[in-house]
Amino acid sequence: MQVQAYTKYARMSPRKIREVTQAIQGRNAAEAVEVLRFIPRKSARLVSKTLQSAIANAENNNNLSSDALKVESATVEQGPTFKRFRPAARGSAHPYKKATSHIRIILSDEG
Repeated sequence: MQVQAYTKYARMSPRKIREVTQAIQGRNAAEAVEVLRFIPRKSARLVSKTLQSAIANAENNNNLSSDALKVESATVEQGPTFKRFRPAARGSAHPYKKATSHIRIILSDEG
């Protein structure tokens, strides 16, 4: 059985989050939570929150034990980009982009 959790419109670029999700692919869910706890990055907190949500979904909605859960996949997709402008010299404006991401974590019971 598979259980999933989403975090949509996370205010961080997908590339930064993917570096963290690679560390938890294929691990036991409890082990993945411990790994994320010791990564000192904002993206680790976002992924950890999504992982905790997926574990809670498995326990409350599907009556699965959290001990038997494994991270089957942790994917990060690009969300919409906010386009903003910064004032520059001589009354001009320089554009910049604020990236967003969608985090999806799929857990499966190992049994």
